[in-house]
Amino acid sequence: MDRSCFLSLQPRCTTGQSPARAVRRPWLQALVLAVALAGGAAHADEYSDVNALLRSGKMAEALAKAEQYLVGKPRDPQMRFLRAVIQADAGKTADAIAGLLQLVEDFPEIPEPYNNLAVLYAGEGQYERARGALEMAIRLNPNYATAHENLGDVYARLAGQAYSRSLQLEPANTAPAAKLRMLRELYNARLPARPAAAAPKAPAKGAAPAR
Repeated sequence: MDRSCFLSLQPRCTTGQSPARAVRRPWLQALVLAVALAGGAAHADEYSDVNALLRSGKMAEALAKAEQYLVGKPRDPQMRFLRAVIQADAGKTADAIAGLLQLVEDFPEIPEPYNNLAVLYAGEGQYERARGALEMAIRLNPNYATAHENLGDVYARLAGQAYSRSLQLEPANTAPAAKLRMLRELYNARLPARPAAAAPKAPAKGAAPAR
């Protein structure tokens, strides 16, 4: 899986012509937000401004600008997503999770926020919740390669927990120990990652979100 998003806490990724900063934790791949989406040139400029502040490390200014934008357009899914990215990058995990949960409640048809929820859950060791979020993302988009890859890593973490528990219960059993070593070797052999290429698409203008 992508080392860029989870093994080294490296928060930078780019996609296409619109680089964005993504949520990063030790091994899951987080979504990169593309700012030039179906919102018109004016909105794209607003996203680009916030994104530029974030890339330059001015997180407080980026968050303030995102909040200011959302005063006038509180339902905008792209800016809400970007705000969650900023919050997560600033270590405000609880705020980022709360924002993403509200986003998937308002726009349950968009799969990408579920992926980033899984990233945040996994970063806190909540692998069952991460699995549930990724399964929802895949249910919404069966061709979502990043979510499939992340789900595989979540399963690997859950397997590691189960092997560790088995070893605690039966220390003389060498099989779980061998499997744990294999998993650790896998985690330590990560290659530099490719950036995630997907981006959330805003619902069509005037369309009611699916429930």
